Amino acid sequence: MKSDFTIAYIKELINNEQFTEEQYIAFQKDSRKGVQKLLEQYEKKQKHKRALQHQFEEMQSFEKHYFQEGKQYIAGIDEAGRGPLAGPVVAAAVILPIDFHLVGLNDSKQLTGSNRNLFFESIKQEAISYGIGVIPSEVIDELNIHQATKLAMRKALSQLDPFPDHVLIDAVELTDISVSYDALIKGDTRSISIAAASVLAKVTRDRYMETLHNAFPEYQFGNNMGYGTKEHMQAIQEHGITQYHRRSFSPVRKAIYGGE
Repeated sequence: MKSDFTIAYIKELINNEQFTEEQYIAFQKDSRKGVQKLLEQYEKKQKHKRALQHQFEEMQSFEKHYFQEGKQYIAGIDEAGRGPLAGPVVAAAVILPIDFHLVGLNDSKQLTGSNRNLFFESIKQEAISYGIGVIPSEVIDELNIHQATKLAMRKALSQLDPFPDHVLIDAVELTDISVSYDALIKGDTRSISIAAASVLAKVTRDRYMETLHNAFPEYQFGNNMGYGTKEHMQAIQEHGITQYHRRSFSPVRKAIYGGE
């Protein structure tokens, strides 16, 4: 049995989700392999969409809990760039509205570059408020990366207006802030607010490193984002370091001083 429609037309209907329930039942009864393949692909896509929707709802649990407690402004905080050998550490803080909806939002490292950029713009447009703290390599060397990360987070938090009445932070304890907070292990996969901050921080830092790539192409910052890849380490040995490298990091010291 086959329907009166061509496979090409059925494909258009399915891709655009413009079919009726009666038509879908007819497609299921269609004996053509091409039609059944289209239905298989459609069901797989729908299953993936349902999984993303479920994941998004799960990641709203902390925010919903504090909204129900009467909190109005819940901020998420995350950072990007703790591990690289060059460039700043960047933190972002963001307050999302209660009706924020962006299915697929997750830890920025788990997103494609194109999705990160799309989500970056959506988050900025829809956020009640957001802030970004950038701490350069010389301050990282002066303070250490842990303290520099905290400084970046406090800097991002200070930019929020209105100021939050609760904060969700990815793994870092900010004991000196004036509001209640939760430090969540792997928070960027457990909270939409932290995930949103993760996207803001990573895209901001990646774009910064791309500008450094233009100034110092031999280090390939646009590809390695400052991480200690084999090519990056070789470039340090051949060309030395820039003012953007973290001199306090052991691999940089070893490359400069030969094992000290």
